[in-house]
Amino acid sequence: MPGEAGYERLRPFSPKKRSPEASASFYSKITYSWFSRVITLGYKKPLERDDLFELNEGDSAYVVCPDFEKQWRKELLKSAQDKKAPAYEDVTKKPICKKPSLLPPLWQTFKFSLIKVALLKITADILALTSPQVMKEMILQYEHHSASYWNGYEYAVALLFVVVLQTLLHQVYQRLNMLTAVKIKTAVVGLIYKKALNLSSFSRQKYTTGEIVNLMSADIQQLMEATLNLNLLWSAPFQILLTVIFLWQELGSSVLGGISVLLLVLPINTFFAAKVKQLRKNQMKNSDLQVKLLSEVLHGIKILKLYAWEPSYQKKILAIREREIDWVKTGHSFSSQVSLATFGIYFFLGDENVLTAAKVFTAISLFNILRLPLFDLPTAISAVAQAKVSLSRLEDFLSSDDLDPQNIKTDYSGNHAVRFVNASFRWEKIGAPTLNKLNLEIPEGSLVAIVGQVGSGKSSLLSAILGEMGKTEGTAHRKGAVSYVSQQAWIQNETLQENILFGSVMQQQYYKRVLEACALLPDLEQLPIGDQTEIGERGVNISGGQKQRVSLARAVYSNADLYLLDDPLSAVDVHVGKHLFEKVIGPSGLLRNKTRILVTHSLTLLPQADLLVMMEDGRIIEMGSYQELLSKRANFAELVLTFGGRKEDKETTSVSSKRVMFICVFAGFPKFLDSTPDWDNAGWVSSQPSIHLAQRVGRVTCVKFTSFAGVGYAYFVALQMVLIYTMKMSIILKYLQAFGWSWMWLTVAAYLGQNAVAIGQNLWLSKWTTEANQINDFVEWKTLRNHRLTVYGLLGFMQGFLVCCGAYVLTRGSLCASRVLHQQMLDNVLHLPLQYFETNPVGQIINRFTKDMFIVDVRFHYYLRTWLNCTLDVVGTILVIVFASPLFILAVVPLGYMYFTIQRYYIASSRQIRRLAGASHAPIISHFSETLLGASTIRAYGHQERFINQNKDVINENLVCFYNNVISNRWLAVRLEFLGNLMVFFAAVLAVFAGRKMDSAMVGLSISYALNITQSLNFWVRKACEIETNGISIERVCEYANLEKEAPWILSKRPPVGWPKEGVIQFVNYQVRYRPDLSLVLQDISFQSHREEKIGIIGRTGAGKSTLTNCLFRILERAGGKIIIDGIDISTIGLHDLRGKLNIIPQDPVLFSGTLQSNLDPLGKYSDLELWDVLELCDLKPFVQSLPKKLLHEISEGGENLSVGQRQLICLARALLRKTKVLILDEATASVDIETDNLVQSTIRREFHNCTVLTIAHRLHSIMDSDRVLVLDSGRIAEFDTPDRLLKQKGLFHIMVSEAGIQQGTEA
Repeated sequence: MPGEAGYERLRPFSPKKRSPEASASFYSKITYSWFSRVITLGYKKPLERDDLFELNEGDSAYVVCPDFEKQWRKELLKSAQDKKAPAYEDVTKKPICKKPSLLPPLWQTFKFSLIKVALLKITADILALTSPQVMKEMILQYEHHSASYWNGYEYAVALLFVVVLQTLLHQVYQRLNMLTAVKIKTAVVGLIYKKALNLSSFSRQKYTTGEIVNLMSADIQQLMEATLNLNLLWSAPFQILLTVIFLWQELGSSVLGGISVLLLVLPINTFFAAKVKQLRKNQMKNSDLQVKLLSEVLHGIKILKLYAWEPSYQKKILAIREREIDWVKTGHSFSSQVSLATFGIYFFLGDENVLTAAKVFTAISLFNILRLPLFDLPTAISAVAQAKVSLSRLEDFLSSDDLDPQNIKTDYSGNHAVRFVNASFRWEKIGAPTLNKLNLEIPEGSLVAIVGQVGSGKSSLLSAILGEMGKTEGTAHRKGAVSYVSQQAWIQNETLQENILFGSVMQQQYYKRVLEACALLPDLEQLPIGDQTEIGERGVNISGGQKQRVSLARAVYSNADLYLLDDPLSAVDVHVGKHLFEKVIGPSGLLRNKTRILVTHSLTLLPQADLLVMMEDGRIIEMGSYQELLSKRANFAELVLTFGGRKEDKETTSVSSKRVMFICVFAGFPKFLDSTPDWDNAGWVSSQPSIHLAQRVGRVTCVKFTSFAGVGYAYFVALQMVLIYTMKMSIILKYLQAFGWSWMWLTVAAYLGQNAVAIGQNLWLSKWTTEANQINDFVEWKTLRNHRLTVYGLLGFMQGFLVCCGAYVLTRGSLCASRVLHQQMLDNVLHLPLQYFETNPVGQIINRFTKDMFIVDVRFHYYLRTWLNCTLDVVGTILVIVFASPLFILAVVPLGYMYFTIQRYYIASSRQIRRLAGASHAPIISHFSETLLGASTIRAYGHQERFINQNKDVINENLVCFYNNVISNRWLAVRLEFLGNLMVFFAAVLAVFAGRKMDSAMVGLSISYALNITQSLNFWVRKACEIETNGISIERVCEYANLEKEAPWILSKRPPVGWPKEGVIQFVNYQVRYRPDLSLVLQDISFQSHREEKIGIIGRTGAGKSTLTNCLFRILERAGGKIIIDGIDISTIGLHDLRGKLNIIPQDPVLFSGTLQSNLDPLGKYSDLELWDVLELCDLKPFVQSLPKKLLHEISEGGENLSVGQRQLICLARALLRKTKVLILDEATASVDIETDNLVQSTIRREFHNCTVLTIAHRLHSIMDSDRVLVLDSGRIAEFDTPDRLLKQKGLFHIMVSEAGIQQGTEA
């Protein structure tokens, strides 16, 4: 029999794939020359995953995660001990429960790396302050005319040595700092994943899927950025202190003024940092809300389209987005004030009147060094403040309650598979138990059926057996391995075979037996590549019945001891359910020797059960064998006599008095092919947006991450293609159009102005120094000083003003761009056809609204600003040096050629490495989201460790790309900074060469500017690459505009008021196909319904029963023919005019988080009285009245705090509110018990008696009182007559009725 397979890493470490760094020479290591082969290869061809170097073993998730988890467990233990109050403590005082902190475990795990980073940083900072001192000595020799000719060259060489050494140490620091930060991120991500797998039911209700995903993405990113900036918290003050000491040496006591301003501004910075922290907290809350609502909207998009609710939910999302934009705007405002204070210090420190060139230009170089820490310090404070918010959120999540192993004991050795003694359980942490005083003993090897009304606690009982519910009292025992089939099947984004094996070893013969028993063999024949076909996210490309059978096959193949089956037969046809019971569940099935606990609403199966458990209001009211319970003549006997007898009566009475229409769709066109995309090769395709994007940008390469296939992420429907293209100006233009041309020109003007004024300041100082040396009269010197100082001060304040103006206009423009691009994307997404959402992972769309919009909101304008600044800095520096030393132009040409060559090689490779990193990030989020949805199933099978290891696999793939990206940046930085160092060297050499022709002021000006260019050159290329790489986010945000949309919501031609009045539906030669390149699904369908006719639609599982109703709502557009409703061709009116006039109760009862009232009436059209009336009609009024907040009762995400049956009744209530002349029931009572089914059917008959009703149902008895029968076979009309005549013809309809076990008493 199969068992769980041994887990292996997807990419085991091998010497061939290891990074050559360890074996490289010292020179190669410090210059990163060992990485040149990747850079060269990337220039020649687009890089693929296998071209990248692997991580060092110590940097991988396989090592980092366990080390950190060990330290975290120690912190949890320490926190638990601290919570225990000492004996001497005052017991009247409330104990302070301090939650575990992430900081001590992070320090213990990464302290050696953090210390090494700090030492490298301090050494590089000291070297950075050495170069101005060397320059000072050079200028002094010009002032005193004392140095020899060769002595100047010695200073030039010394200057080159210092700046090169500083460059090499700084790049080692950057590399180690980045890798340490990403290891911290990896460690916490691993911990979050593990925590999410073990959350208790109490904790899970506090965190929606969207919120937990946001922790994994946004909050972790903030933590990583804080780690990157951590050393600046002490390094920036250290640099400021050293710089001030050197300035004191040059300027004396006048520097005290600058220090006083610095001391004044630091608390201001602290105040603004606190404000930014609070703003970030509010922004994160809004971000959580947006992700949560967006996720629900996208998962429930079919309901939104069927009910024409898109505008309502669009307004809700935009309202949350506006609040988020307000917080971002306020945050930018505070940042601008911090910048103003910071630059104010710099300009104030510039108001000195010492006129020697050595002092002036040494001071200028020190000012340039001082500018960076002053700029970085508020950034670092802000990053740490924001990270503190994220850290608190992460700690709250990681400190939440885990599942209590004592909820159910699994070490039971008695004769029972399950044993409860006075056991009570609940979902909420406080309040009355959901299950109360259960006493239950289930013998091993027995078949147990659990019955009861909707909301009686049947599914909760299974959850209690799994240990998912909190136990409040009593004892609960379970014996042996468990398999679980949930009521709503959980399907992974893997091949069909992998979904069934679920980590077990393949045993071919048993596997085939399982497929046959679960009725999957006919479905496999319809699949393009059989069981190797990739199933889309949440099983979007298979029907509900097929999902349930795959889920059942997974359970059967696991060969467990105890099987918990939560109504798996409700989603399949009667004849399929009969087959599954006989071949799998029943006394002669594959599981006949196993313990089976089956929740069911089917009374026909109950006589074959060994034990029946009847539940009501969370209690077991009756238990025993079928005959025992019948003989008691209590609740169960009454249920069987009432509904079993009535059903029997229905099925044996003549149906001639009723007019019925049935539409039977046979398995000619299974839903496997419903909106299935093209298959490029064996089992994976690219997403449509990427194809459109490829058409626009030209060359495209598809990179298949084969390593993800083992975890199910070689996406069936949307493996993101990795695009290779050169940044098009059109992307920038799209952003600038949204930015606003007026804001754009104002931004350019402000930045040009501030750089021009900065150069003017230094030229003014240079001229001032030269003139001061030529004046001997003190009065004239004093007059000149006052004049020069006034102008210098004015220039400084002008620059400060322009800096603030630039920050303001850039912020306003970027907010305009964010708002416009978000609105356009949301509008475009909501206009996409339903088929798009079925063939593209929802996670990919959410990624556009989160990660890509975050880049548009925060990052992209920052990159543009930095690139613009660096460009102006470089151009200005070269102009100043050429002005001082015209011969410098001879050095600029070869250095420029080398610069652009390095840039060309780097950008070609870096662009693709970043694309690969982006593509490797999507599987992390998708795997995480999928795990959250299936956590109870994963725990039931005991596969937590396997999924944790899979998470490490996908994280490690992303780390490989990140590692190569870091090294490529260091490779570039070493080379570009070396070119900048050569510029410094050539500026110094040319100054020496000029000799007496150049005065000391010009020497100081040219060398001080050259010292400033090193960082600017590196940043220039880096930010150009960042703009190009992050430009893809703008492209992704805009790409939905180019996809094919569904028809307009509203057209100029609108139906008359009150349409449809009769509800007569006519199909005329109607044809439809799922896509233009696929064959027809419905062919030449022609029929007409009568006024107020009741129409039933039945068929095999996966046969496409819903296709006809999808055509009515124009979810599928016609390929030929037409549909006419009350004389109007539905293709000639807008979609909302059509869908708003039709009514549907869908197969999947989709609810949204929010109040019960908003779920019933999201548009706010109806009064509370009308809502209570429909709740009464649905038999929900007593339940809602029992709730504390009644209509304002909060529905959790996906309606998880209601049973599936209750959700279905709420969907019925929606339909009753929207009373129209046409109603479609899409298997609407599949998840409710017989009694509730009877209630629903009687309500529909009574309330919709004057409507045309189309019904798709598995339970044939629910539609036997309808009108005529239309039988479809392979998309064509095969039979069309009254049910009496069709039953006598003994055709397809007769076969289905016979298979359902319905006896026709009048037939003969």
